[in-house]
Formats: sequence, structure tokens, C-alpha cells
Amino acid sequence: MNTEKYLVKEKKKLNLYEVPTSYHGKLEKKEVKEVLIPENIKKIREYQERLYAENKQALLIVLQAMDAAGKDSLIKNIMTGVNPQGTKVVSFKKPSENELDHDYLWRVAKNLPPRGEIGIFNRSHYEDVLVSRVHKLVLDQPFPKNLVTKDIWENRFEEINNFEEYLSNNGIKIVKFFLHVSKDEQKERLMERIDRPEKNWKFASSDITEREYFDDYMLAYADMLINTSTKRAPWYIVPADRKWFSRYLVSEVIVEKLKEMDPQFPELSKEELDSLDKWKKILEEN
Repeated sequence: MNTEKYLVKEKKKLNLYEVPTSYHGKLEKKEVKEVLIPENIKKIREYQERLYAENKQALLIVLQAMDAAGKDSLIKNIMTGVNPQGTKVVSFKKPSENELDHDYLWRVAKNLPPRGEIGIFNRSHYEDVLVSRVHKLVLDQPFPKNLVTKDIWENRFEEINNFEEYLSNNGIKIVKFFLHVSKDEQKERLMERIDRPEKNWKFASSDITEREYFDDYMLAYADMLINTSTKRAPWYIVPADRKWFSRYLVSEVIVEKLKEMDPQFPELSKEELDSLDKWKKILEEN
């Protein structure tokens, strides 16, 4: 699969209404769900085992999307079978008072995956250039008003790029996904949350009120994507109207990134190798 076509080119003009939200290629749903995704899950599990044993690198997966785009189910689906001991999922919600008393990257930095692990951010530091921008939240936060200038978002893009470059320089590989769902498909999924009792718990009235800002979000996302997609921390726009395809594409990219990292099982020293026969003999005698 050519994942390059979904990669966001840095600083290239972007209109998200011109980017497909659904897949119309030759892949068949049945093959993807029953063969291709399971194959990738197996590969991810094998790479994670090596990553955990090596304990030198980490992988950070960032997921951003509008409501009902399928972030939660995607995580559940493609991380099935992966050792939870080497995986950390963090869902970032509305900042607490304590979090607002710190810089906007503080809560993200303290939740980064340690070496040997895969970290998944369900929403992330990018909320502070999306929700904060669309709703002008920074004006109501404990933040110096003289710093709220017309350049604040460009400044934050630069800060985020520098932060992610720092992480890359310290062995954390970053890959970011924007699950691109259409407004019509989002409506269907939200209706399902209302109509199906077993999904009522997923529904929040804010999901409806946020739809009023859909166009504003598309502009904010486009600006964010082109300004923070870098070689070291790329963004991929994932058509998300069909969950089977979005899950497959994300799993493909994750496998590619783990392959690039190429984690290896630690090798025993000559002394350790030479002592194995001795320890084996002791076990056999006891």
C-alpha cells in the first residue's frame, strides 16, 4: 500500500474539503478486515516485543479528529494482542485547573512513553492550537494577555515543532494521524449514539454544539497540519468515513515506522553466552 499519498506535505496549501474522507480504491473490506489488518497486528506485536526488550527507543502515536471519527475503536482494534506492559494510552480531555497553571506542553511531557514502549495519545497537545483557537479559550485562561497576539498560533506551531524535534533527538519516534471524517458521516454516528441504548453512554451534548463550528475546525486543522507536519514528526490524513479502511491505513503506517526503528533483541556478552551451559546444567540437576 502506498501510504505516501496520505502524508501531509509541510507548508503546502491545504483545503480539507478537497481531501477525500472515504476510500474508493480496489481494496475489499472482507480481505482488509480478515487478512490484512490481522497481519499488521501480528507485525506490530512482534516489533513491540523487540522494542520492549531493546529498551532504547519509543514510539509515540498521536490521534486527532473531530468527534465520532473513530479514535477509540481504532486504538482498540489495531492494538489488540499487543502486550499492555509495553503500551501506554493517554486520553487528553479538557485541561484541569492544575494543568492550566502550567504551560500547555506540561501535561503532554509528563505522559510521554518511556524507552521500550509504544505511547498513544488520544487527542494531544494539538488541542491547544485547535479547540483553544476555535473557541478563543486562551483569553479566559490564566495566561498573560500581552502574549495573546496575532502571532500566537504561529508561535505555538514553532514551539511544538521544536518540542517534537527534541523528542526525536532523544529516541522517541513520532507519527501523527488526523482521522478525516465528513460532517454527514459524523451525523450518522452521533445519531447512532442516540438511537442505540448500548451506545448512549458515548453521547455528549457538546458533540452536537461543536458541529456548529465544523467549518472553523476544518480551517484550524488545515493550518495546523501544514505547519506541524515535518520529516521527523509527520502527519497523515486518514479517510475515516469507513472504519475498516482507516484502521488498515493507520496499522500500515505504524508497521512502516516500527520497521524504520528496527528494534533488536539485546545480545548476550561472550561471558554470558559461555555461562549458559553452566546454568542449564544446574537447572537439570535441580
